[in-house]
Amino acid sequence: MKLLHVKYAFAGLALSAIMVPSAVAQKGIGVGLSSANPRSGVQSTRIAPGFQLTTVAEGSEPLENPSPKITRFGLLASGTKTEPDENTYVVFDHNPGGPDSGYDYGRHFLYQGHENAGNLAYLTRINLDVHNAAHRITLLTPEGASGFTGFNSIDGSGWNPFTETLLFTQEAGSNGGVIQVTPGWPPVVTTLDGIMGKAGFEGVHFDNRGNIYLVEDAGGTSVNAIQGDPNSPKVAKQPNSFVYRFVPYNVSNIAQGGKLQALQVWIDGSPVVFTADAVADTFSTNQLRLHSLGTSYTARWVTVHDTAVSTASFNANTAAKNALATPFKRPENIAFLPGSGFNTFFFDPTGDTDVNSGSQPALLARGAYGSIFRVDFPGDSSEGTISIFYRGDSTHNSFDNVTFADNETLLAAEDRGDLLHGQLNTLDSIWAFDVRHPGAPKRLVALGRDPESNADVQANGEGDNEPTGLHVSDGSSTIGGLLYKQVKPNAARWFFTQQHGDNVVYEITPAE
Repeated sequence: MKLLHVKYAFAGLALSAIMVPSAVAQKGIGVGLSSANPRSGVQSTRIAPGFQLTTVAEGSEPLENPSPKITRFGLLASGTKTEPDENTYVVFDHNPGGPDSGYDYGRHFLYQGHENAGNLAYLTRINLDVHNAAHRITLLTPEGASGFTGFNSIDGSGWNPFTETLLFTQEAGSNGGVIQVTPGWPPVVTTLDGIMGKAGFEGVHFDNRGNIYLVEDAGGTSVNAIQGDPNSPKVAKQPNSFVYRFVPYNVSNIAQGGKLQALQVWIDGSPVVFTADAVADTFSTNQLRLHSLGTSYTARWVTVHDTAVSTASFNANTAAKNALATPFKRPENIAFLPGSGFNTFFFDPTGDTDVNSGSQPALLARGAYGSIFRVDFPGDSSEGTISIFYRGDSTHNSFDNVTFADNETLLAAEDRGDLLHGQLNTLDSIWAFDVRHPGAPKRLVALGRDPESNADVQANGEGDNEPTGLHVSDGSSTIGGLLYKQVKPNAARWFFTQQHGDNVVYEITPAE
């Protein structure tokens, strides 16, 4: 399989090649792996035939500009794992700079936020053109005079070509929100709590009109898995999270404000809404109908906040409930269908991540094991449709990051959590779905468990490993490039992170 080579000569380094895995972009996946890895012991991460994994970064690697508490890519000075999450690949036509003013950091970069807490979450940039370990990974947000960054659970990330800035999200419930970062050096970091609100945001994406899409992961109230049985496990979650769209007044300067909207689904002439009755919401007929294959319902965007009215910080989750938007079971991310003019996207609620919920037929039929929805707004009309694309089961579940590998292949990573890992004796996978022919997906990756994660199991019973930061992109930083993003698979690069444990970032390339 052929690799495209591009030569660069930068200050302080000489690179022979930037590997662009053209043959990775084959249609579909071909032959998938037949099984996942079991939870027990150390397991190697496996990938389907025709592909291989190349290590991009590891958690123990040093930062070129460490601060007292933040010293390595995936580890604090205290030894706390920082859990690098969603990746964003960007290609610039110039050197954006860095801590060493005389150094050329290249043109190809991979950005990520780190999910740790304690007001010490941070942002990093992997300089993909650099081989020198002293300049390989740059810290963008060192702790300030207070000794803290002030950020927690940074999860989603994305490049906004309209503002030429990066956006990162904090999955921290009512303390979460959106962070904007400029790409030059030193980066200018601002929060947008009065613009987009505070919520447990994860995925952040952009359409060709300059709108910004945010997906919220906020677990709801727990109820008994068997309705009416107070002795059954209290593991089913009330749908409590929303899919948002921010429509800026000025696409090139989102700080000037705009309208935050949330997705609203209508069934039988009424919107599906959050109520004070957690049991009724969890077991509602509307949730059953929404998750029934072959159905389609009306979808609309409803305004939940307008900066023309107020620019004070606000709770986006509360605002969405007040606006009668439709809640879901912890959506994680969205992916636009290539070639749809950004009028079609898929999103994936993770579900309850507990076999005691998923094994109950009533809950399984309502998305307890996770689901993938398709949303269509033809011609950016004010009214569209939503339909269930895939409903999870005990083999395929707990969907997290999603991205398109080509025009027809949707990749979805699992995040079962270690409880479900143990209950089913199964570690996570990355699945490949053919969106033209809904049905059983193919397993692209069977995630393993590295020795560091296994040691955590032995020490404290917690050994979670998950594939996250699943990202396929040609890295275009231009508005024009966004219009064709993910439609040029031969120029795209594929990344994901094996989070927790050794915190390894991988690139998927063709097998040699």
